[in-house]
Amino acid sequence: MRNLTSATFVALTATALMSLFTSCDKNEVNPTGENGEDLTLLQGEQLKDVTLKAGKTYQITGGYSVKAGATLHIEPGVTIEAIDDDIVDYILIEQGAKINAIGTAENPIVMTAERKESGSWGGIHICGKAPINVTDAKSEIGDANYGGTVANDNSGTLKYIRIEYAGYAFSEEKEANGFTFYGVGSGTVAEYLQAYKGSDDGFEWFGGTLNAKYLVSTSNSDDSFDWTEGWNGKGQFWVAMQENKATLGYDCDCLIEADNNSKNNAITPASHPTLANLTLVGNNSEENKRGMRLRAGTRANIHNVLITGKANNLTVETKETENALLDGTSMLSYINIAGQFSSKEHIYTVDKFLTPANNNLTDQTIALTSNYIGTVDGGKDLSQDAFFTKATYKGAVPANNDWTKGWTK
Repeated sequence: MRNLTSATFVALTATALMSLFTSCDKNEVNPTGENGEDLTLLQGEQLKDVTLKAGKTYQITGGYSVKAGATLHIEPGVTIEAIDDDIVDYILIEQGAKINAIGTAENPIVMTAERKESGSWGGIHICGKAPINVTDAKSEIGDANYGGTVANDNSGTLKYIRIEYAGYAFSEEKEANGFTFYGVGSGTVAEYLQAYKGSDDGFEWFGGTLNAKYLVSTSNSDDSFDWTEGWNGKGQFWVAMQENKATLGYDCDCLIEADNNSKNNAITPASHPTLANLTLVGNNSEENKRGMRLRAGTRANIHNVLITGKANNLTVETKETENALLDGTSMLSYINIAGQFSSKEHIYTVDKFLTPANNNLTDQTIALTSNYIGTVDGGKDLSQDAFFTKATYKGAVPANNDWTKGWTK
């Protein structure tokens, strides 16, 4: 395979409507090529600011890396389509670069592939300068640096974006997700995002402090949501929904797989997000039975959740994770699960989970329409923190406020 990260733009013929992106002034946003023609191909290194214009379709081939000092602007209604060839396609936003991709509910930005199958391309990867708990970190895709000390680092804005058919397997050790956040900081905005039918995780955080609201992870074959390496962000209104294997042709793993660090469960800064208002719906797999799986030392404060569709809908593992729940460093509250709660280390046991003050319930029948719409009255109000919307109910999508309508698939 050729070295995608070091590739530079190829001059293409005018009849193919392709040209170099690197012709404009560094501070100028220019949606046209060197000779004024429309740009339609994304590839190589992006050194200057550029705008993808509303309603247009662009294709991507190979690695498209936005370098430090450049910003990729994407307007509403843009479609980016990975070419079905033998080159691995992905978008990489490096440290010091930005992406401002702002769609609308009526005109979302769609990143897809010519081949409408999971694993057809590599998705989007954003590298920031926020804290992580590993050293000399390189992104799994593109080998870009990430992590640092800038908790409020700003990598741009992502709104109303749907990524389809991502998850390309580079090797047994490296598979691309839909959205991958490497040390991304809290100055970045991430709202109204869907990862649809990928062959790895829908969303994954490698450390950082990114906050994220209104996320939908649909039928991704590995985990719907995944975090590791010291992620300390916030999240609200998340949906995970997995169709069954007979429908998809593949199975799906955890609804949430949460780690601090698999090599050192106690390392700091420890993963410790605060999440509220989640609806997590599994596919009753006989092979992948875990729903929300908190392990490898992660801490977490999680509230107002509905979990169903897995044999083990909520499991906690490792002494660091369970001790944090026992001593109040972490908290699970206002959570309804179908079936039972399980504790691998028997430190934070079901009787602790069901302590009345926690307002948790097991063996619940969770009634939803359209697979994920519906809530249960009663929940924790987190709105004293400006990030959180007041939502004193369990679940993500109220019947009278379907915020997924129009832009999700």
